[in-house]
Amino acid sequence: MSESPVKLAWEPQIQPEHGALTALLLADARLPIGGHTRSGSLEPALAAGVDDIPGFINLHLRTVVRTDAGTAVVARRHALAGLPLEPVLDAWRARTPSAALRADAEIVGAALVRLASRLWQLVPLPANPPGALVLGAIAAATGIDAADIARVVAYDAVQTITSAALKLRPGDPLEVAGWTLAAFPAIASVVSASADIVTPDQIPARSAPHLESYAEAHTTTTRRLFRA
Repeated sequence: MSESPVKLAWEPQIQPEHGALTALLLADARLPIGGHTRSGSLEPALAAGVDDIPGFINLHLRTVVRTDAGTAVVARRHALAGLPLEPVLDAWRARTPSAALRADAEIVGAALVRLASRLWQLVPLPANPPGALVLGAIAAATGIDAADIARVVAYDAVQTITSAALKLRPGDPLEVAGWTLAAFPAIASVVSASADIVTPDQIPARSAPHLESYAEAHTTTTRRLFRA
């Protein structure tokens, strides 16, 4: 997908052709950012009686993932153009009303900042950035294009849920792989809707009351496998 030209305020630190490989690195479940501690709110959803995990994945992709993917794309553009990232952070916070979801995203962001500090040099980041914003900054530093960073955000959301599902409701791993495959059209839709977003006000605001209520309830649960 083509994108609007972006004036580079500084050059990516690796060859642009490596951007796609860096995107694969960021999508790897073995990335040391604590992904094994998260369920994407699947744990509280199952406790509340949700039984359709593929439908739950699709709900994520149609709502909060649209906001996160748009945030990553705009953060990338701001970083490349030398613009401040605070307006992007403000837009993400305004579109993420759940304190529990914000706190979880900021924990992921902190883990990504620790990782990036070992591997790359990022533009200055605002305090307590969410994971999506940090991914956008990493994309700017490493030559990942807008479509690929949106794809990373969407795929990671699916991977978080499916990995947690194998622990929360053990079953045939081949069936779980099928859930990921079935989510490909929805992931492609996220990418198509996100890749050409330019300004913070264009970031989608897709409220998901059920997901928010599950996340908030999870914070008060004392018996749980996952942090979020």
